[in-house]
Amino acid sequence: METNSTITDQTNPDPSAPKQVRYRGFYALPSLFTLSSLFAAFYAITSAFAGKYETAAMAMFVSMVLDGLDGRVARLTHTQSEFGAQLDSLVDMVAFGVAPAMVAYVWSLHSIGKVGWIIAFIYASCAALRLARFNVQIGVVDKKYFIGLASPSAAALVAGSVWVATDLEWSGENIVYLMALITLAAGLLMVSNFKYNSFKDIKSGGRLPLVGVLVMAAALAIISQYPSKVLLLLAAGYALSGPITYLLRTRKKTASQLSE
Repeated sequence: METNSTITDQTNPDPSAPKQVRYRGFYALPSLFTLSSLFAAFYAITSAFAGKYETAAMAMFVSMVLDGLDGRVARLTHTQSEFGAQLDSLVDMVAFGVAPAMVAYVWSLHSIGKVGWIIAFIYASCAALRLARFNVQIGVVDKKYFIGLASPSAAALVAGSVWVATDLEWSGENIVYLMALITLAAGLLMVSNFKYNSFKDIKSGGRLPLVGVLVMAAALAIISQYPSKVLLLLAAGYALSGPITYLLRTRKKTASQLSE
């Protein structure tokens, strides 16, 4: 459903009068998902300050799911708009830039003082730069790839680390240097030039063989039993896929040049 507001002068039929000005509003349904993503991210921050770190990590993953749904809902309902795109970008900055940095800082990085908040700020800054670069590259780069680690994936790496550590009852202060490395690496990967598969070329409407259905069922069963560990493993694997792919391509290119 789209809401519009209109300003018009009903008392002046003069054709020389200013034309009716129509202000486009926003589509309520996809915007609702976007704002829900913002709510989950905000809840993650407040939960971290309350000492509920596992809840904060889970809330960040909920925010990621909602962020992935708003665009799909907009496309399915044909309610895409420039307003929605701008709102989504602003919410992404909070959800995948500010929230992970704050949760990491409150849970662990604060224990190394100024260095901790500098690392948290670097992560948030890299998320802002990553989102800005993504916005200007729309329609320019190949849709099959992301240039730099996508901000939701970086947030998943940070959130997954917090979730697994709290599940294992590890203190943030005891693994602060590991957390600092993970947070800094996630931030720098966002502004890197490594290519990451966007998986946008996968057709969701295609038929899935029986083996594929069984694999998906098994995967869901494993995730339900070990959600934090599986999600962290997936986030770390995807984050490493960019540098690994780059090294393999460089090695292959060097080998081909030497063989010539």
